[in-house]
Amino acid sequence: MSNIGILIETGDDGVKEANLGVITAARGDGSNDICAFVLGAAGESSKSVLQEHGVQKIVELSASEGDLESSPDFLAAALTDAISHFEIEVMLGLSSADGRDILARLAALTEAPLVQDCVGVDLTAKTVTKSHFSGKTLATIKFNSNPYICGLRPNVIDVSTAPCEAEIVNYEAAVQDTGKLVIKDVKQNPSKEVDLTEANIIITGGRPIASADNYQILRQCADLVGAAVGASRAAVDAGFAPHSMQVGQTGKTVSPKLYIGCGLSGSVQHFAGMKTSKVIVAINNDKDAPIFGKCDYGIIGDLFDVVPVLMEVLREQQK
Repeated sequence: MSNIGILIETGDDGVKEANLGVITAARGDGSNDICAFVLGAAGESSKSVLQEHGVQKIVELSASEGDLESSPDFLAAALTDAISHFEIEVMLGLSSADGRDILARLAALTEAPLVQDCVGVDLTAKTVTKSHFSGKTLATIKFNSNPYICGLRPNVIDVSTAPCEAEIVNYEAAVQDTGKLVIKDVKQNPSKEVDLTEANIIITGGRPIASADNYQILRQCADLVGAAVGASRAAVDAGFAPHSMQVGQTGKTVSPKLYIGCGLSGSVQHFAGMKTSKVIVAINNDKDAPIFGKCDYGIIGDLFDVVPVLMEVLREQQK
């Protein structure tokens, strides 16, 4: 039995769904004790979903000498103190934008080994699985010390429930903010679009989208199913979309339940960023496009003809 810690990420709607796969991985064979760390007084609001998936202890982490939410340095210091206090053997989190930042700082402070963007974990064997060489192979990495830290790719672990009763514990970390990092301003993206790395459904447009304005057709389709909209590197390089939308080896790595590629050739670099998608659907008017050899379902046709038909069907189903 191991004492597993999980850094829980929350959003406007509470606990992010992507955390649930991390919790499932942390349970292992069911013998592990799982301690979830949330910031401030978020314990009660997150209790129902966390205990439904097997979390036995929820720690409301706070510190009197600074703001944990605005300073990643300070949060990492508080987590370091909490790991020691609660005798955490393994610390897990999401390899999201925030998770990568915090886990890396935590590893530096604790001098613990860290592996990010894992696609599998075996806590009994103390190993993790990580994609290498543009997804051509998987490496199994073994840890030889405690504690160790792992960042899991969002949505890569199938979620399962294990209802239990969770205890909420308040813990004030005995740390002070060093002041080395000062947050002067936070600018929020006004868009309410789903984050690519955490989306369950992604619709991506390639170079044939032809212009930035034409992404509107993909956004309209995405709105019908609560999807995020992505772009290929070719589309980004052509100026049709910002880099924040790019999926692939030099963009974001994603693992949605459904990935719809519109006008994608299926390059190795792009495939490396989305190959762990559960179901891949390709729309392309080139029957010889490499993407058709990598998808689960393929539609030969122009995206500007196919996507509107798809939207009509979705609207009919929602009536």
